[in-house]
Amino acid sequence: MKTFGASKEFILDQELDWETVGEGVQRKIMGYDDKIMLVKVHFKEGGIGYKHEHYHSQVTYVESGEFEFSIGEQTRTVKGGDTVYIPPHTLHGAICAKEGILIDVFSPIREDFMEAKEKG
Repeated sequence: MKTFGASKEFILDQELDWETVGEGVQRKIMGYDDKIMLVKVHFKEGGIGYKHEHYHSQVTYVESGEFEFSIGEQTRTVKGGDTVYIPPHTLHGAICAKEGILIDVFSPIREDFMEAKEKG
């Protein structure tokens, strides 16, 4: 398995560029090592985080906005201040009802995000 080391200790938001990852969806990788990763994701209204699954554990904090979040067979509306937990290998996705930001934490690191960033 490829390792990516660790991010700098201080990561300043204004020094990072947004990476477009879908229509109306952008992200910034805010910090990581091989065991954990924090990602800031901006959604425009109507932006879609298409349903997918991965082997990582994920916790998502809704910083702002409103999202229709699906985890497995359940869909709920989540708003600023809410949190969702996504177990490994569970189908999940989100549709942005009101523009906002999600803060995703993954364990272990999302290697696919790092590889996409290297190619980008």
